Amino acid sequence: MERELSLELARVTEMASLAAARWMGLGLKDQADGAAVDAMRMMFDTVQVSGTVVIGEGEIDQAPMLYIGEKVGAGGPEVDVAVDPVEGTSLVAKGLPNAIAVVALAPRGCLLHAPDMYMDKIAVGPKARGKINLDRSPGENLASVAKALDRPVRDLVVVVLDRLRHNEIIRQVREAGARVRLITDGDVAPAISSAVAGSGVDMLLGVGGAPEGVLAAVGLKALGGELQGRLVPEDEEQEQRIRKMGITNPRQLLTMDDLVRGDDCIFACTGITDGDLVRGVRFLGDVATTHSVVMRYKTGTIRYVEARHNLSRKGYTI
Repeated sequence: MERELSLELARVTEMASLAAARWMGLGLKDQADGAAVDAMRMMFDTVQVSGTVVIGEGEIDQAPMLYIGEKVGAGGPEVDVAVDPVEGTSLVAKGLPNAIAVVALAPRGCLLHAPDMYMDKIAVGPKARGKINLDRSPGENLASVAKALDRPVRDLVVVVLDRLRHNEIIRQVREAGARVRLITDGDVAPAISSAVAGSGVDMLLGVGGAPEGVLAAVGLKALGGELQGRLVPEDEEQEQRIRKMGITNPRQLLTMDDLVRGDDCIFACTGITDGDLVRGVRFLGDVATTHSVVMRYKTGTIRYVEARHNLSRKGYTI
């Protein structure tokens, strides 16, 4: 993949973020998502790739645009495309932190085509890579991470989705002596933040969306971090869907190489609301500002992009 794609992806997430941010705090999550999808799709038509959406808004009969299997791009190298035009629709609707617009690319066949189901996850940064295992208890993993970071367990912060299913995880983390940061929605940004020095996040634990797990894995791979996952099928139909993907054991432990293969991938996200990873959109009359991060695994380059958009010259309504 050409290195110029990195900044092109930033343009895609910027437009999705600008469109969604107009709906921030209005309590209308579907409208925010719809606006972001439209903007992201429009911008993808200018990107020099022949892309196939492998993680998107849903199946063709559920999503009018950016559906799984949809072709995007203006022509070029064949790539897998993973998108989440609004990661955290409820966060946008409520004006809460850490809502982002996200895109990931990899050469064709390199991204796990994660079905729309749950995934159990653990995510850490570069120093703790290779020191964790999803099959261990939270306490055992925390002890390993603390040793790798050369810090006491009591200094570690673990992000967990605030769900009843996580009550036991939360209890064990606290019992081990670590601190818990509960989030209401959106675990991509916190997962990647575990690999960003100074973010205040050391680990992500718990069950969230499988597509979000793949998106986070691309960002973590670029940063040198690690994510392990295990799909959590809720019925026989979901188990059969996993087997059709070529995973013979529906409860197989998925490593980074299972989630994102190869030696090249690109991750880009733009903040919709303020968060640990990027800042949110600011509207200042005819000008709007965005804050994005773009990462490429092959080169190890991480770019933070601050942009000022003259909305009167866009040629379309934001």
